[in-house]
Amino acid sequence: MKILLLEDEYSLRKSVKELLEDCEYLVYDFSNGKEALDAIYANSYDLLLLDVNVPGMNGFELAQHVQKNNIVVPIIFMTSLTEIDNLEQGYERGCCDYVKKPFDLSELRLRVSTALRTSTLNSVQHTLQLKFGYEYDTKNFKLKKENEEVQLSKTEKMILELFIKNKNQIVTPEMITQYVWDDYVDPANVRVQINNLRKKVDKELIVNIRGLGYKLDS
Repeated sequence: MKILLLEDEYSLRKSVKELLEDCEYLVYDFSNGKEALDAIYANSYDLLLLDVNVPGMNGFELAQHVQKNNIVVPIIFMTSLTEIDNLEQGYERGCCDYVKKPFDLSELRLRVSTALRTSTLNSVQHTLQLKFGYEYDTKNFKLKKENEEVQLSKTEKMILELFIKNKNQIVTPEMITQYVWDDYVDPANVRVQINNLRKKVDKELIVNIRGLGYKLDS
């Protein structure tokens, strides 16, 4: 699960990131609202954890942009603001929860877990039917064929998750690099990981679009 963290206080951002990574979440942290918004447009996240008063663009404004662009993702605000108008402003912009500063890290962990679990349970469809008899369990993030789970590595699961989120659309090597590693990776390594994944499924499930990338043909 991928979490975007927006917090301009370095020590708190570092503590929250370490906590969530210990819980095996992938955490991408930012201190500037505009930079965080650019990342949201370029990538898919399972949760946005936003401070309100940050440079560039505050958390409320960022959430408003997310809402206007029909990006469906749970949002938790971390803030010292307690006035009812501020609370209403946050909920109007699509947040599902507030964490009042200062907070205990264990409380944050529980709220994050609850938000992600609720988001998953509220998904309209838990099982996505694919070609060649494959099913993708969107609740448990598993690929199955004839009720047997296809055993995938962590990297292969993340690549498949990206394909699922962009099914029937071209996924470029650059998109894969950004989603899985969020850093430069040798293009040859990307090809190796794709080939490893394709070896574990029917070859025509993930189609190579010459010169452009790949597509999950569902």
